[in-house]
Amino acid sequence: MKQVVAIVGRPNVGKSTLFNKLIGDRISIVKNEPGVTRDRLYHEIEWSGKEFLLVDTGGLEPKTDDFMMNKIKEQAQVAIDEADVVIFLVDGKSGITGLDEDVANVLRKKDKKVVVAVNKIDNYMRDQENILEFYALGFEDVIGISGEHKTNLGDLLDAVISKFDTRKEKNREEGLKIAVLGRPNAGKSSLVNKLLNEERSIVSDIAGTTRDSIDSSLKYNGETYTLIDTAGIRKKSKIEDSIEYYSVLRAVKSIKRADVCVLMLDATELLTEQDKRVAGLIYEERKPIIIAINKWDLIEKDNSSVKKFTELVKADLPFLSYAPIVTISALTGKRTINILEQAKFINEEYHKKITTGLLNQILSEMIAQNPVPTRKGRAVKINYATQVSEAPPKFVFFSNNPELVHFSYQRYIENKLREYFGFEGCPIDIVFNKKNESY
Repeated sequence: MKQVVAIVGRPNVGKSTLFNKLIGDRISIVKNEPGVTRDRLYHEIEWSGKEFLLVDTGGLEPKTDDFMMNKIKEQAQVAIDEADVVIFLVDGKSGITGLDEDVANVLRKKDKKVVVAVNKIDNYMRDQENILEFYALGFEDVIGISGEHKTNLGDLLDAVISKFDTRKEKNREEGLKIAVLGRPNAGKSSLVNKLLNEERSIVSDIAGTTRDSIDSSLKYNGETYTLIDTAGIRKKSKIEDSIEYYSVLRAVKSIKRADVCVLMLDATELLTEQDKRVAGLIYEERKPIIIAINKWDLIEKDNSSVKKFTELVKADLPFLSYAPIVTISALTGKRTINILEQAKFINEEYHKKITTGLLNQILSEMIAQNPVPTRKGRAVKINYATQVSEAPPKFVFFSNNPELVHFSYQRYIENKLREYFGFEGCPIDIVFNKKNESY
């Protein structure tokens, strides 16, 4: 496993700014508003040949009674427990506060390796006294930095990697990456937490609680999976808060990263415009998909309920007719583990390669069963076909008049390919080219 480095500190000392500067990408939401970073974020970085996982946490405010701040505190505590080294970030302009002392007490009790980073030091020589003050927190390594201006970040990272346990295994498997997507409050974090059997993403009934995409790793049946718990996607026109806007962009990024996407629907509400928007984003990215109808435990059911719900979903999302639909309860855990098994199977389908010989044998049967219709008085022949790529599977069919192949016949071919070869949960790209032209 790679070393884990957690950035912790009281709220609003600049943790997310430092995190973003160190990784060189705008991953963590930054806003001058305590409590904005609510879940812990992971990102893999390298310094001086050492690779490690950097973790951004919500502000650690040990004595708060506020519900959300208490949940943030729990998340920061988990990050500290996981960390090999902690960057304890403090504000050089404010000096030591009571909250800083509380955080220092937590870290000492955990017996963690700690580097104190005194942030907002814009002039290293002038602010020496401000830096020295923080030795009173009781830690050996104290370094003045400016996260915003990238001052002394190299020295900070040198100090961090000097504390690494060199005996720790360096390899970390990501395995199959599964993005869990959907509108706010559909149960995405509850599903991830149930699969992980730990509360890694904050779960509450406040819509929009998960603002960032969170990566979590687990092993099941000898396979490694990375679960990407994403922020709920709202319509852009409805997003007034810039924080929610960035969350939408981040969820789109998660779709691009994922091997398989899980679209979470709420059985008590079923499809909304937001659900269709998320489904459309997954379809546009040509990603394999599982549709999970959550909160199945909350509805009245009979023998035909699954069939009825499946038909409703497929009618509203006709472009995802190939997606398997599962009914689950993230709260009770019913059938949630099936998602991992199905994701593994669908990913294999997504990478399936059909030999040209077999494909053309099936093509002959397709045409024999349903000849290509003549259009505009011109005969249309499909001479042969080949699969040119996978993930998604792409097939090129060569014809004398490719422009005359009607979309209904293209749909017939796609349906036959699925009938013969499966490709469950996967988009299929079909292209018609002129005979003797390259694809």
